[in-house]
Amino acid sequence: MNQKSAELMSHVRHFSVQLSPTPRGARLARLLATEQFRSWGLPLDPARLLVAELANNAAAHGRVPGRDFRLVLYVVGDTLRIEVTDTRGEELPEPRIPAPDAESGRGLLLVEALADRWGVTEDRFPRKTVWAELCVAPPGPTF
Repeated sequence: MNQKSAELMSHVRHFSVQLSPTPRGARLARLLATEQFRSWGLPLDPARLLVAELANNAAAHGRVPGRDFRLVLYVVGDTLRIEVTDTRGEELPEPRIPAPDAESGRGLLLVEALADRWGVTEDRFPRKTVWAELCVAPPGPTF
């Protein structure tokens, strides 16, 4: 292994967990992610808000009885990537502006506002992965 690949390997951090597609599983995803961000020395927000929204969507809209969803977090360089994979690949999420009196439907608008980038990757049917990325570079010097 050369020095450049050794440096790259030391900057890659990874966490993965499979959870039940229930409100309890979504809450556990947020709590586990929060602890992982703390252990990596990353800012908690907006990352934990993104995890909460993506996990809630997997539990509410990606639920298939008997099939879990997966939360994957990894950092490469200065980018944190959050991935939530569920088994409802036929239902791809799209942000929509809900009616003013609607009590739900704003989650992907929140993801769009908080993430530097986000998207959906179709996987081997029936899976899909909704992902969001954040730049987690340390703040530069202030003058």
